[in-house]
Amino acid sequence: MTTITTLKYYALLEVQSEPSETQTKQRIMSCSKYMPAPACLIENDENGKLCVRKDAKDILDGINEPVVVVSVVGLYRTGKSYLMNRLAGQQSGFALGNTVESKTKGIWMWCVPHPKKEGHALVLLDTEGLGDVDKGDSKNDGWIFSLAVLLSSTLVYNSRGTIDNGAVENLHYVTELTEQIKIRSAKAAEEEEDEDSQFVQFFPSFIWVVRDFTLELVIDGNQATEDEYLEFALQLKKGVGKKKSDYNLPRECIRRYFPSRKCFVFPLPVTSQKDMTHLESLQEQDLAQAFLEVTGHFCDHIFFNSAVKTLKGGHRVTGKLLGHLVEIYVDAISSGKVPCLDNAVVALANLENQAAVQEALKVYQSGMEKVKNTFPISIDDLTCEHQKFSSLATSEFMKCSFKDEKGEYLEKLEKAVSMYYVDLLEDNKMTSERKCQDLLNNLFSDMNKRLQNGEYSQSGGHELYCRDRDAIVEQYRREPNKGVRAEAVLNDFLKERGPEASAILHTDTKLTENERQIKEEKENAALLKQKCKEEEEKRIESERMSAAENERHEDRVRQMEEKFKMEMEQRQQEMDRAIESKLKEQDKMLNKGFEERATNLQEEIKKLNDEKNRLRDGGGGIFKDYVMPFIGPLVEMVPNLLMQRSMIKCLKAKR
Repeated sequence: MTTITTLKYYALLEVQSEPSETQTKQRIMSCSKYMPAPACLIENDENGKLCVRKDAKDILDGINEPVVVVSVVGLYRTGKSYLMNRLAGQQSGFALGNTVESKTKGIWMWCVPHPKKEGHALVLLDTEGLGDVDKGDSKNDGWIFSLAVLLSSTLVYNSRGTIDNGAVENLHYVTELTEQIKIRSAKAAEEEEDEDSQFVQFFPSFIWVVRDFTLELVIDGNQATEDEYLEFALQLKKGVGKKKSDYNLPRECIRRYFPSRKCFVFPLPVTSQKDMTHLESLQEQDLAQAFLEVTGHFCDHIFFNSAVKTLKGGHRVTGKLLGHLVEIYVDAISSGKVPCLDNAVVALANLENQAAVQEALKVYQSGMEKVKNTFPISIDDLTCEHQKFSSLATSEFMKCSFKDEKGEYLEKLEKAVSMYYVDLLEDNKMTSERKCQDLLNNLFSDMNKRLQNGEYSQSGGHELYCRDRDAIVEQYRREPNKGVRAEAVLNDFLKERGPEASAILHTDTKLTENERQIKEEKENAALLKQKCKEEEEKRIESERMSAAENERHEDRVRQMEEKFKMEMEQRQQEMDRAIESKLKEQDKMLNKGFEERATNLQEEIKKLNDEKNRLRDGGGGIFKDYVMPFIGPLVEMVPNLLMQRSMIKCLKAKR
């Protein structure tokens, strides 16, 4: 069996700067997370309920890149799988079958690197054929169709022959979406009328593919485009009555729910009916040139125009998020509930934000662990590294998180970072103390020997003692990289040796009583001066830490504000897409004389514009009044933790 390689296939698209065949193969082979062949993602269990296959979900979990999700739906045995194989750049993969038996059961998935968008994945979902006589379960068909709508960024409906009334009626599943998909939770939905008018904000783009098309594209005696053919087929009939209402309903749903519509008509791929049964084994030269050209245009359109899958609110979906989304929707269906976009976003946000906290914390910890290996260091160096890696951690969190509207997960991250930082501060102090104590012990070792030998217990011994001690202190101060406890350790050390110096002073026979008193006062003054140095060391440490925390807070607010603005822009883009779609539809309704429908659309457009303006005008106020109160107190996190540690130490010391 001959396989059409990715390179040969892309050549059909007539685009420039294509990757070489070797580069394409190397890219695919180097991506172990991608799939050499399709796998079942959703199937019916032994009780007939939909369930997610763990092995397929694991594949999605390994894809952290944004995904473009293309689903194909349609009646069974209409050649859906062939199109998906071509999108994967292969001749075979999804089972085609050559009998009246449906080969695809449930929803099958094929994840491949996106051929046109670097750093993106293309996820192809091939659905079980609708209306399979062998299954005979229209309810299951409805859920398969709904899942295809919910999961995809582009929905391809595949049919054969023509787009006549029978073909539109076969797409009756679109009229059931109001019962099978909810935007808001049940309580919120009660307060919202015509919830289905908002489907256009969140639904995928819609492509109708007509296979084995043998007619001429002529409407009212004029040559027509494929898109004009689709619009002609979706025209509404004027008047009232059940018959006209039934005729209009599926057409109106397609027009209202999907933000964009496109059509491709495919001629017969081969002239022989015998060859139709084994398309996947045919070579390029065996296929009709017109068929190959349309296939190329279709794939070209998908590659360049299919958007990244987004959640309600505009958050871009990764493979991992898509896997969670599949589980959430399938679990809802299996438990007898209706999938809800709001509930799914909340559940996904919780999962993603928890993971974002962990990933961001890893960024901070891995960076600071390297810093820890250099302890002891100055408070300037430590706070500088702390600021750098906490900023990187916040950036990582902002990149992965979404809908953390109360700053709940940001607070968890900051608490974890702050606790880790406070531990580092303590480790740095302890390391500094050990180094300074070892240094002093080493420097005073010779002096200790002279003390034991009685060299300071004779006339003039105190002057000799002080000269040696002061020389050692000067040498100690010249030693670099002692850390934050240098003066504190020296102060404790000199205090401990105070009685020793006092004893030598009082046994020095060379000194008069008056001279002893003067020298004793001088010793006390020196100790007091050293104590002041220790206090100054603590003050500088506190000020540097406070300044660092203020800078961290400003950086955190800046990143949070940028994230907030980005999410607001995503929501506005969502609304812009919906408004643009409804404006186009309104214009078409007016041109066809459907004034009442155009008026209804105008009301929907007004609501969207009002909401868009509220977001635009109130965005800054929302951030200031709603978001800032949650993230403002985080600036006190480190000082509060340090105070708690200090109080605990004091209590332990008293015991």
